[in-house]
Amino acid sequence: MSDNAAKRATVYFEPDLHRAIRLKAAHTHRSVSEIVNDAVRMALQEDEEDLAAFEDRVAEPVLSYEALLKDLKAHGKL
Repeated sequence: MSDNAAKRATVYFEPDLHRAIRLKAAHTHRSVSEIVNDAVRMALQEDEEDLAAFEDRVAEPVLSYEALLKDLKAHGKL
């Protein structure tokens, strides 16, 4: 990561999360920033995958919750 390209932000962690991130950083010889950047990047990639899956399934019929329960009951699953 280039220092010139990096942006600074203040993030408030719960004390236990902060401790865990610091310990992970020490054990993996990485900075807290690297760990947080990787975690955020992974979360954004998961969001992208979810949005693509929604787009792929947009033409599928919608099943209401009530219809789902009725179907499960009819097939002996409830």
